[in-house]
Amino acid sequence: MALNYIWIGFFLVALLVALFRTIAYFLQQGFDISFWITFTESDRDVFPEIVKSTFTSAETSVTIAIYLIGIMTLWLGIMKIGEKGGAVNMLSWLVAPFFRKIFPGVPDKHPAMGAMMMNFCANMLGLDNAATPLGLTAMKELQSLNKSNDTASNAQIMFLVLNTSGLTIVPISILGIRAAANAVNPTEVFLPLLLTTFFSTMAGLIAVSVVQRINLFNKIVLAYLVGLSIIIGLIFTYLSSLSESSMHTVTILTGNFILFGFIMFFILAGLHKKVNLYETFIEGAKDGFGVAIKIIPYLVAMLFAIGVFRASGALNLITDGIGSFFSWLGVDIRFVDGLPTALMKPLSGSGARGMMVEVLTNPQFGPESFAGRLVSVLQGSTETTFYTLVVYYGAVNIVRTRYTLTCGLIADFTAIVSAIFLTYFFFG
Repeated sequence: MALNYIWIGFFLVALLVALFRTIAYFLQQGFDISFWITFTESDRDVFPEIVKSTFTSAETSVTIAIYLIGIMTLWLGIMKIGEKGGAVNMLSWLVAPFFRKIFPGVPDKHPAMGAMMMNFCANMLGLDNAATPLGLTAMKELQSLNKSNDTASNAQIMFLVLNTSGLTIVPISILGIRAAANAVNPTEVFLPLLLTTFFSTMAGLIAVSVVQRINLFNKIVLAYLVGLSIIIGLIFTYLSSLSESSMHTVTILTGNFILFGFIMFFILAGLHKKVNLYETFIEGAKDGFGVAIKIIPYLVAMLFAIGVFRASGALNLITDGIGSFFSWLGVDIRFVDGLPTALMKPLSGSGARGMMVEVLTNPQFGPESFAGRLVSVLQGSTETTFYTLVVYYGAVNIVRTRYTLTCGLIADFTAIVSAIFLTYFFFG
């Protein structure tokens, strides 16, 4: 419902701004308003630009989706090998001791524990189709432990916040869309994206743990958190010692090495399990076409609305206003062009994806621009908090969510700040 209002709002605001620009242009022919602002022929021609944007947005949507068919087919095939080869189960085994401590109300061998670990691992590996059913299964199992039928339990809140914080290892769709937008190095955002999701997940974990009084200084929890933090610290220390060009080279090399490493890990796991790799790949790849095709209506709808909104000049008014404020504070304002994507992400994944694609395919920006890199990191940094809460809690009839949304938005805010900082850090 919120997305419906936002979508309609794009058109209504665009109409008002376009009417104002057109009327003001002709008004200045009879009245001298140059003391305020001068309207040019671009203001007169705003409606032709709006109509032109509708055709451009439709074309861009289909072009992106067609390219994604190949990307999604490839990766879903690889992911199916990893799934059947036990890669997800291996990751679940690695994080099991940590989960036992942050979900103290869930018995060790309860079905909810296994479903939650599988859901998180599927999300980290980009297995969206597998992650959602696993997540719903986990929520239903957690509800069986819930003493209240309509109020979220502590375990459910922790699960939802960690789920929406969006820790990602293999951001398939982001890299695919960047490739479709003719990015020279689609994977250059891999490390910034991975680090951003780490910070947002840590923020969500700490926020919920403080409220629930979970001891994060437990030796097992501390071992996991300190270990990850040391790795992140070493990465930053090493990258900080490099020149900008060297950092860019290392980022691309590392990102591609890790991604190919996962491919080989999945294949070797499949070999170990004696899985028929070719048939399993085909089985998973068949879903790629369907996934890419399903994206088209959402892309068309959002790019249509965003294109009209930008062509009317409304988006520029907002970003220029925010930019002027931060410029007055003496801050580098290049991040402002990525804010629409950041603000849309908690509300709608498809809406944020449309915002990202609009920037990547806009001649004013492009995938290699600062804004193009920033929106790529922002899009992959968290899940859609409001949507996830509605779907997961709705599945078990939870209406009292307590502090779930607050902690989820803390993670979202951390992701936005981290994405901006890391984009400056990696790309100058």
